[in-house]
Amino acid sequence: MTIANQLLVIDIGNTNLTIGLYKTDELLWHWRLATDHKKMQDEYGLQLLGLLQHAGVPKIQLKGIAISSVVPQLTGKVRSASVQYLGIEPVIVDSGIKTGIRILYDDPKAVGADRICDAVAVKKLYGGPACVIDFGTATTFNAINADGEYLGGAITAGVNLAAEALYTYAAKLPKIDIQQPPNVIGRNTVHAMQSGLLFGYVSMVEGMVDRFKKELGTDTKVIATGGLAELISQQTDVITHFSPWLTLDGLRMIWEMNQPKA
Repeated sequence: MTIANQLLVIDIGNTNLTIGLYKTDELLWHWRLATDHKKMQDEYGLQLLGLLQHAGVPKIQLKGIAISSVVPQLTGKVRSASVQYLGIEPVIVDSGIKTGIRILYDDPKAVGADRICDAVAVKKLYGGPACVIDFGTATTFNAINADGEYLGGAITAGVNLAAEALYTYAAKLPKIDIQQPPNVIGRNTVHAMQSGLLFGYVSMVEGMVDRFKKELGTDTKVIATGGLAELISQQTDVITHFSPWLTLDGLRMIWEMNQPKA
C-alpha cells in the first residue's frame, strides 16, 4: 500500500515560485520557477505534476499542500491546479489560519504571507529576539521579540529591483548581474554598479541591523533568507544565520499546525 507521507509547499512571490517537497521535516527537493502571470491554471497543474515526476514521487504519495502567496492574482490559479491535478485542497496562509505566532502589526491582515512563514520558522528554529531579512523582490526586515511575537519591520526595494530601475531610467547604464566586483572602487561602469548595489545594500543591512538591535536588544539573532541572501551574507558579519529555505520551513510548520488532531 502506498503511504501518503510527503508534503508539497509553494511560496508564490512576485519574481519566483519557490517550491519544496518535504518528508517529515526533511526538505527532499526544492525548485525556483519564474512567476508568470500569463500562465493558466492548467499550465500550473501540469508544471506541478512535472516536478513530482522529476522527483520520482507519484501524486498519491502527497499527504498535503501548503501555499503562501503575495500575488493574489495567482493564488486562485495555483489552488485550483492543486485540486484539479493533484487532488488536494491546499492549506493557504491567510487570515484565520493557525500560525502559532502573535502578530502585533497595526493591521495583521496586511502582513505578507511570506513574512508570516519566515517568522513562524524563526520562532521555532532560532527563537527571539530576531531580525529576519528576506532578500526578494523587496528586501524586508522583520522583527521578532523575545516572546516570539511578530512586531513589524521595514520594507525597501530589493537589489535586483534597484538594478532594474537603474537600467530602465538611466540611459547610459547597462543591465548587469549582481555579483562581487574586484574592488569597491569600480574602474568601469559595470563594476561601479555592482559595487554600489552589492556593497551599498550590505552597508544598508549593517545599518538597519544596528537600528533593530537598539529596539530589540543586543542579543538579537539575524537570519537571512531569499534569493540573494547567500551573496549578501558573505560580505558582512552581522548576519548570524543563513537559511535559504526559511519560508518553506515555515509553510511546512503552518501546515502541520492546521491538521486535525487524531
